[in-house]
Amino acid sequence: MGKSELFNKFMEYMVRFASIKSVVALKDGFILTLPLTLVGSAFLLVACFPIAGWGALMSSLFGPDWAAPLFQVSGATFNILAILSVLGITYKYCEAEGCDAITAALLALAAFLTLIKGSVVAKSGEVVGGVIPGQWVGGNGVITAIIVALVSSWIFCYCEKHKIGLKMPEGVPTGVAKAFAALVPGFFILLAACVLYILCNVITSKTLPEMVFVLLQTPLQNLTDTLVGGIIIAGVQSILFWAGIHGPNIVGGVMNPILMANALDNQALLDAGQSLVGNPQAKIITQQVTDVFIKGGGCGLTLGFLIAAFLGAKSAQMKSISRLAFVPGLFNINEPIIFGLPIVFNPYFLIPFVGVPVLAIILTYFAIAVGFLTPFAAVQVPWTTPPVIAGFLLGGWQGALVQLGTIVLSVVCYFPFVRIQDKIYCKEEKQAAQDEQAATDPVGQN
Repeated sequence: MGKSELFNKFMEYMVRFASIKSVVALKDGFILTLPLTLVGSAFLLVACFPIAGWGALMSSLFGPDWAAPLFQVSGATFNILAILSVLGITYKYCEAEGCDAITAALLALAAFLTLIKGSVVAKSGEVVGGVIPGQWVGGNGVITAIIVALVSSWIFCYCEKHKIGLKMPEGVPTGVAKAFAALVPGFFILLAACVLYILCNVITSKTLPEMVFVLLQTPLQNLTDTLVGGIIIAGVQSILFWAGIHGPNIVGGVMNPILMANALDNQALLDAGQSLVGNPQAKIITQQVTDVFIKGGGCGLTLGFLIAAFLGAKSAQMKSISRLAFVPGLFNINEPIIFGLPIVFNPYFLIPFVGVPVLAIILTYFAIAVGFLTPFAAVQVPWTTPPVIAGFLLGGWQGALVQLGTIVLSVVCYFPFVRIQDKIYCKEEKQAAQDEQAATDPVGQN
């Protein structure tokens, strides 16, 4: 089987995968989060604008707590992504099945909140109840939200299609009849959530989101300062983000202390008067490598995607989303493109979204290993610092050149996949235009 035939076969399976109703619901559900992520990106960008003295200037003008309202907005958007996801996915799934989508979405949300521990431990050690822990309704809880949404949707649609529910007599208002019809599937959904909460608590003393978090973290515990370790970090966080989980947050929660320790070890070598170039004691994989050189535009090096879209996109959808996401992307905020296009659960972008950061970390690793780029010590840059500028601040012109090289590499890798998705959007838009034209034409005329 030739390469072209093999690729076509692979894309055939990807198309089949993309047409699965659960996958369609995932993509459409995440698109519903686009307005919130775009607005949240704008406020977060102002709060973290990467200009020296920006914070001091704003504090002198508006007081020391000037950024608190901005973070309040970003917290009300990005930090409730799991809640938005469970609502959006359930709604789109049930809507496509012709069922009562809004009622199903509310029941799924209730089930999701049932699975989350309703208490937090204060710094003083006191347990505070009657709360919704923000840790699990944001990125860390998205995978649980997906599971809950899909299972709840299936239960609700099964019951509605098989008439499993309370039937009201004729003449009862439609809204009331729907509410009573949802009682039985709602009971099943919340009963399942309750049983699962009990099982998780009895078996592991943890909730389902906590179990997912632990299970994802455990395989990452032994990553260290090696090329293989760097590849795993780059690949795993991209795979998780493609699957709707905030991979950088999950992977970073485990690895950042280790990677920061590597950078501090390098700083200790500098303080001792040693050079880091060619020093076998110097660490190569540090937090700067994983935060800056494999995330140009955000996780997945999606700045390359945006540039590729500007170069080759013809569909209105691809063009408009790319334009909207470009400015946030310059500052490494890529939630609008991740959840708005979406890249999440989009089979066409799995390969470049995972492969590009892996290639970038290989390039960066060898640039440091051969002495072209100096290993990084304690100096950090804000994560919103635009690509190339961040590389220059960390590693001089060599750092800027390496980061520019990773961006060029990402454009080349994303381009063919952007064209594939763009052709699909063009076909959909052409069909929609034809349908609209047919609907507006007088009956009997072409």
